[in-house]
Amino acid sequence: MYHSLQDLIDQANSRQVSLARIVLENEMALSDKTEEEVYELLDRHYEVMVASAQRALTQPQEMVGGLIKGQAARQYKYQNPLCGEYLNRLMAMALSGSEVNASMGLVCAAPTGGASGILPAVLLATGEKLGSSRRQLLDALLVASGVGAVITKNATVSGAEGGCQAECGAAAAMGAAAVVFLSGGSPEACAHAVAIALMNCMGLICDPVAGMVQLPCAYRNASQAVNAIISADLALAGQSSVIPADEVIEAMYRVGRMLPVELRETALGGIAASKTAKEIAKQLAEQDTND
Repeated sequence: MYHSLQDLIDQANSRQVSLARIVLENEMALSDKTEEEVYELLDRHYEVMVASAQRALTQPQEMVGGLIKGQAARQYKYQNPLCGEYLNRLMAMALSGSEVNASMGLVCAAPTGGASGILPAVLLATGEKLGSSRRQLLDALLVASGVGAVITKNATVSGAEGGCQAECGAAAAMGAAAVVFLSGGSPEACAHAVAIALMNCMGLICDPVAGMVQLPCAYRNASQAVNAIISADLALAGQSSVIPADEVIEAMYRVGRMLPVELRETALGGIAASKTAKEIAKQLAEQDTND
């Protein structure tokens, strides 16, 4: 069992095994599943991730309000992106996951539905870039889940409790660790990437327009997918987070508790309280009444 990221790293180093192996054995112990059964479950989850990350790239999804319909396809078709093909594809797949979620499609909540576009996009885009095998990607998914478990245990992944930093931020941290792992980085580098990713979005509020998980959620899925990549690159370059990852997770939780209720998924503050957002909410409410 592990109770913190440092605990996870210490176990991996002392036994000279990967982070994925520690997380795998923990899952086997908790679920009473064999190694083969755990990987079968991971594979099914990964298939859901693949489908959600690709579904809206060429087929805009129908949803109540339609605030983000066609976003993924628009980004996917964008020519000559300044950020390069890799990051553009990453953003398009993150937007696709958000569209599928908003359309009530099947997604893998990693760690939540509102952040479900991030980890799939990070894994798929990076796996394609690195030529990663399926087993390597499933091991990276194990590492991401281990990070998510620590954040869930010691902080929160709920937007209603900790703001969007707890949802999209946690997903970015999970993705950052997965990318470092896929790239052959050390357990310590994985932890630095987690800390950097969370630092980069510390205090990010949750302010869904009209109370729907569409705007600004989809754009945050795209931006936090990119956050995962740059955080991983910083860690792989040898950058130190200076502040230990577990302390950053604790800080994120404290910041979330300090956010006023208006900035924690209630749609009473932030972008949701703008003039246009209020008009959208009014129109949707009237439409619902008429229906």
